[in-house]
Amino acid sequence: MALDERDFFNNKNETRTDSLLCPRCKRANDYQMRWVVRTRKDRLPSVADERDRALFAKLRDYMIRVDDAVTCKTCGKKFDIPSQHSMVFLQRDESARPRQ
Repeated sequence: MALDERDFFNNKNETRTDSLLCPRCKRANDYQMRWVVRTRKDRLPSVADERDRALFAKLRDYMIRVDDAVTCKTCGKKFDIPSQHSMVFLQRDESARPRQ
């Protein structure tokens, strides 16, 4: 049986600040946004098969944005956060990663 993606990652919730421009009043403000940070586990579960090993070798750390909209701090209107920033791959220092 193939492993699920959750078996390969550790999940952690984070709040990050980003500057966004309100489309109505055209003013930029900093907003708190919630993200789920998924970091690859150090090793595979013991029940992994060859397909799982190949998939695990290609995996990268990434973040997924939880919030879809924020309320403008100036005009009070709710607006959507641009969707092109809903998932971000993270760079990991290769020298810090343990060798397998």
